Amino acid sequence: MKIKYLGHACLQIEANGKFIIVDPFISGNPLAKSIDVDSLKADYLLLTHAHGDHIADVEPIAKRTGATIICNAEMSYYYDAKGFKTVGMNTGGKFSFDGISVKATIAFHSSSFPDGSYGGNPNGYVIEADGKRIYIAGDTSLTREMKLIPDTIGAPDLAILPVGDHFTMGYEDACTASNFIRCNRIVGYHFDTFPPIAIDHQKAIDHFSAHGKVLILPKIGETIEV
Repeated sequence: MKIKYLGHACLQIEANGKFIIVDPFISGNPLAKSIDVDSLKADYLLLTHAHGDHIADVEPIAKRTGATIICNAEMSYYYDAKGFKTVGMNTGGKFSFDGISVKATIAFHSSSFPDGSYGGNPNGYVIEADGKRIYIAGDTSLTREMKLIPDTIGAPDLAILPVGDHFTMGYEDACTASNFIRCNRIVGYHFDTFPPIAIDHQKAIDHFSAHGKVLILPKIGETIEV
């Protein structure tokens, strides 16, 4: 799998010849000016929750590409009503497609659309493809439920965790989360986009290093291979 960081909590994952865009928020992110949202490939859009900084570009990308939207059940009803192709899931469920499996995991956060519509329960996801396993936590606090991931699914080869604090866990809790999921290679996301989630990169990296772990804080447009 190849994971391209598109800023904030947005990722483009290439797996088994398919392209999955996670939480598309590009056009509204001034830090992501280098990303051309109109040229991104997408077979699927994978959404963790309904906040505007995670769904801003869902509709234009889905219209242009015909991508299927994978999300929680309530979000699927919202996009169904607009004529988009959706797959609605719920926490603990798994959806398999094109040699890829996606399992929805617990995330503790809130979820509502910018128009105030109910956005259902937020989720993280464990994605398995190409003989690899990654965990995308979504917007969440630290939670002991993360310990269930290696116990019931298996330890991830790579985990993508929020590190910006304020709206999600910060890098200290993300380091603890890496113990819970038994993964020592962590990609941080959901940082620096807005002043409340700006972080000291070196402090965060050093904190992980002091605990025998690697924290990658990718540049926008950077690709990480698993």
